[in-house]
Amino acid sequence: QVQLVESGGGLVQPGGSLRLSCAASGSISSIGAMGWYRQAPGKQRELVVFIYGDGSSTSPPDSVKGRFTVSRDNAKMTVYLQMNSLKIEDTAVYFCYARIKRTGALFLSDYWGQGTQVTVSS
Repeated sequence: QVQLVESGGGLVQPGGSLRLSCAASGSISSIGAMGWYRQAPGKQRELVVFIYGDGSSTSPPDSVKGRFTVSRDNAKMTVYLQMNSLKIEDTAVYFCYARIKRTGALFLSDYWGQGTQVTVSS
């Protein structure tokens, strides 16, 4: 059994910061890309950012560029999303994602966290 468990969401005022964490656990042989998606009310889920095992990452959308930073601790099998200068439009459920090869498996599979609510409001 492989799980992704997120933490760090909550309510914050505009201009504030939050740090999301997502830890993988279970019978894991290796982890490829990890990252974050978000889904705002009434909108489709959108990719925020991926980070790879070597620390390289994709370019986030312009809406969060310069404000959101992804990082990863391979030893802890954890990915983080540091969100600064939060805006009301950042309000969404944030989902962790990872490509994981289970122990004994031949291929990597997609795994998702349960989602954590981030609400930016005054």
